[in-house]
Amino acid sequence: MTVAARPEALVLDLASTAVLVIDMQNDFGSPGGMFALAGIDISGIHAAVARTALALAAAREAGLPIIYLNMAFQADLSDAGGPAAPNWIKHKPLRAGMATTAPDGSASRILIRDTWNTEVVADLKPCPGDTVIYKSRFSGFFNTGLDDVLNRLSIRQLVVTGCTTSVCVESTIRDAMFRDYPCLLLEDCTAEPIGAGLSRSNHEASLLTIETLLGWVCDSASFIQALATRPSPKRS
Repeated sequence: MTVAARPEALVLDLASTAVLVIDMQNDFGSPGGMFALAGIDISGIHAAVARTALALAAAREAGLPIIYLNMAFQADLSDAGGPAAPNWIKHKPLRAGMATTAPDGSASRILIRDTWNTEVVADLKPCPGDTVIYKSRFSGFFNTGLDDVLNRLSIRQLVVTGCTTSVCVESTIRDAMFRDYPCLLLEDCTAEPIGAGLSRSNHEASLLTIETLLGWVCDSASFIQALATRPSPKRS
């Protein structure tokens, strides 16, 4: 099918296309999560959830594989990097690894695997057959099985959603581009609190970089419309 995108229309072969959902988890998009506890505005991420849900529903209807990438460390923080690692230095002020309490009163920990904090937000919960992959760095390809999963599914093109635009989303798209995966980012299914108050936000800068050099950009309505009007498979 052909999607109206920037900088030009993009043809997607649905038989070799998957959808990525990056870091749409409680720590980033829910009250009581890491961002909210740190005083970071999550309204943009929250607004992207409803549009992402519509895009995922259309993608599932078309039979596209859905792959979730969740940022989370091992309980012993062994994969967070040592004291001098930039990954740990940048996450420590956000209280990564610290004990907290989930909204239901249960014990949880910030950015730690298998806790409420690193679960996908309620409105985007994975369905049976979806794939969920933990990652410990911004890129979904770094020290994960993502590339192997894509190869096993014969995936060569990616539709990308998630947060945040200029960090984990752009990092994953960059790594995908280096591996020759064409990426289509759904611009209203991503958000970025960093630089939101500037005259030109980090979100806008990342969109420009992606459509210029790293991939393609469109809104969720264009993607859903393309799925709805795609030619029916030929019957033998």
